[in-house]
Amino acid sequence: MSISSLATSPVRDSAQPDLAALKTRQQGTWASGDYAVVGTTLQIVGEQLCESLDVRAGQKVLDVAAGNGNASLAAARRWCDVVSTDYVPALLGRGRERAAAEHLKIEFQEADAEALPFPDGGFDAVVSTFGVMFTPDQDQAAAEMVRVCRAGGKIGLANWTPDGFIGQVFKTIGKHLPPPAGVKSPALWGTRARIDEMFGPHASSIQAEPRHFVFRYRSPEHWLQVFKTYYGPLLKAFGALDPAAQATLTSDLMVQIDRYNRSGDGTMVVPSEYLEIVVTRR
Repeated sequence: MSISSLATSPVRDSAQPDLAALKTRQQGTWASGDYAVVGTTLQIVGEQLCESLDVRAGQKVLDVAAGNGNASLAAARRWCDVVSTDYVPALLGRGRERAAAEHLKIEFQEADAEALPFPDGGFDAVVSTFGVMFTPDQDQAAAEMVRVCRAGGKIGLANWTPDGFIGQVFKTIGKHLPPPAGVKSPALWGTRARIDEMFGPHASSIQAEPRHFVFRYRSPEHWLQVFKTYYGPLLKAFGALDPAAQATLTSDLMVQIDRYNRSGDGTMVVPSEYLEIVVTRR
């Protein structure tokens, strides 16, 4: 994900961002570091989403912008026929390793969330956990998820909210690296209004439930070191700043952690709000 497009600054509609160029930069960002180190800690979100979707054995499930496959693995554990997609081949490779270790049958395929290479109505459920929300062309990505989901099928999403911990981390990064003009914030996917706007015309129902994922690390400094090393957006952010600006960003992030940290013992126990969405396709 392009670092600067993670910020929650207002959109300037008059600007026309180069979405293709932005996507290329995003691809490089997510390929840097090793997102799988962070991604694997989020597994519980994929499990919860599959329960909320009430997926059934034998259903065809597509995981969009799957990363290292949290929702893919969760659906495969429920005996679904799963296709796991991402536009970063290395992340698909990490998903393959996880599936092989658990002897789970999953098909892995490189794919762009904005141009899914699948037929209309080909899946009973289409899911994404903290993935599709980072696409440059939000409306196109949403339209593709709708297109490949069958009538009566379900679209399941887990998206960070603007006011939760990760949403505020995005905002903090944006203070140091302002977003490109005209690019919608990924955190909009964590609002009911934006979900209704993108999916409402195609839905017979939309359920949206605020939930929390809890980041548990040895200390705030441990979290920052892991994210600076493995999480592409933060790795790239620090790489783009001079030492003085890096120190300021570090201080700002520590303030955010302190605001949310409930551990009381020096470790980091930080709940981060996300919106879990279940759209039933009309």
